[in-house]
Amino acid sequence: MPFAVAALSHTPMFGRIDPGGSMLEEVNAAIGRVRGFIETFDPEVIVSFGPDHLNGVLYEMMPSFAIGAQAEGVGDWGTRRGPLPVDAGTARLLHAEVLGRDIDVARSERLKVDHGMLQSLELIFGAGLPRPFVPVFVNSIGKPLGPMRRVRLFGEALGAAAATLGKRVLFTASGGLSHDPPVADFETGTPEVRERITHADITPEQIAQREAAVLAAGKRRAAGEGPAKLANEPWDREVLRVLASGDLSQADAWTSDWVLEGGAGAHEIRAWLAAYAALSAGGRYETVEENYWASRPWGCGFGIVTARSAA
Repeated sequence: MPFAVAALSHTPMFGRIDPGGSMLEEVNAAIGRVRGFIETFDPEVIVSFGPDHLNGVLYEMMPSFAIGAQAEGVGDWGTRRGPLPVDAGTARLLHAEVLGRDIDVARSERLKVDHGMLQSLELIFGAGLPRPFVPVFVNSIGKPLGPMRRVRLFGEALGAAAATLGKRVLFTASGGLSHDPPVADFETGTPEVRERITHADITPEQIAQREAAVLAAGKRRAAGEGPAKLANEPWDREVLRVLASGDLSQADAWTSDWVLEGGAGAHEIRAWLAAYAALSAGGRYETVEENYWASRPWGCGFGIVTARSAA
């Protein structure tokens, strides 16, 4: 059955800090073309891969992968707070099918989802998220992180499971590319930090406080201040090259040290790899459109890519 991918970077700076030049207009135009691509493809099932920023999935139980049969948004960075329109029946079916392919994946009946998945979905489908989807969490922050080969195999298993549906399936991916945000670390964190990233119900007040700190850091970076790394364009281009190549086994060699050349948030490319691996389960695929920008004010490499099963 035909598969397609729409992969978009996300950033809290979107709509809050000017990325410079004509980039914002170009990004918005590319998002418009993604909407047209999806409308033409006319998906019957939407499966969305994305990370979390220790807002919804915490060390209380940190799976490598989780499929949400029911989910709610935490409401950070202007994304939806509360119940999400999840295709529960399809989610449970895919979970069982992936397990049957010898890949361990958790199932959540109350998956909490932050902007790591929702910002890109809302940019594509609108803030109301009118289309039901299957949310798939891909751990990109909670250490230790498994090898990239496991991410590829998971994506392939989910794609094979999706093929049994006999429907047009769109895989979306959100995350990356290179960026270096402050990331809470359990091993080096204070007892208070450890408790927050282990078990916490994040309140709107806490979200607002954290967002203010991140936005202030973003403004300092945009002004040329602060120690954060800038976008690593050669690294980003290599990631995009491998994803477009069709030979995703090349990603098996991406060690954690290599990924961190893209910054502390660069492991979010795991969501992209999983989505492309799912796409590859439908056979040969081709890139429809690839867009890339490196922005100092946003402090990231920003990509928007669409691909589909080859005829």
